[in-house]
Amino acid sequence: MIRVRVSSWRGATGAASGKVIPGRWAMDVGFFDFARLRHRRAAPALLVFPGPAEVRTYWETLRVDGSVPDRAALDPRRLGGVLDRLFLAERIGKGLVQVRIAGSALADIAGLDLRGLPLSCLFAPEARPELAEVIEAVSTDERLAELDLASDRGKGQQVARLLLLPLTDGPDRRLVLGCLGSDGVPPRSKFRILRRAEERLFSACSGPEARAAQSTPRRHRHLTLVHSAAN
Repeated sequence: MIRVRVSSWRGATGAASGKVIPGRWAMDVGFFDFARLRHRRAAPALLVFPGPAEVRTYWETLRVDGSVPDRAALDPRRLGGVLDRLFLAERIGKGLVQVRIAGSALADIAGLDLRGLPLSCLFAPEARPELAEVIEAVSTDERLAELDLASDRGKGQQVARLLLLPLTDGPDRRLVLGCLGSDGVPPRSKFRILRRAEERLFSACSGPEARAAQSTPRRHRHLTLVHSAAN
């Protein structure tokens, strides 16, 4: 092991003249341990799936005074690059939504047309109670949610990320806009939930603290981790 000690700033002595030459560093072999400079292993990179980030950004532009957007404000032309990953579902009961519109990528994963079916048909039975909690929070409590998903036909690694966003459809109906970003999901898979994160939304009529938050430049706030299969 090589160890080097760098002395404090001083003039270095010239070899020939023996005089001190100002403006140079003098370096001695000493006890600085190069082991401290060894490369440290980088933290695992967060997986990025095409679709959810783009849909979240567009959805944010539709919010008026921080409120939940209405379905009538959606312009499919603004989502042309991710339409195959989108779905629109209507709340039909506590923790239950029925898919009304679904892109082709979701049909490929499910192996059938999802229209008219509950969103839970994409999930393994053991994951459905947690999915119901998330759906209820999104559709009635003005939250958005992200789910990191694994396939029941895989080895437990993450293969998809599901973004769920609240929408209104007039004064009384509640919808959920979803985007499934995926990579390498086997056909006819059923999803398991690896991680769940939620973010509470605030409108301008939710009180002074919410209004203060909305007066600042809008950025995506950090989602709160609610559940992780690794815990």
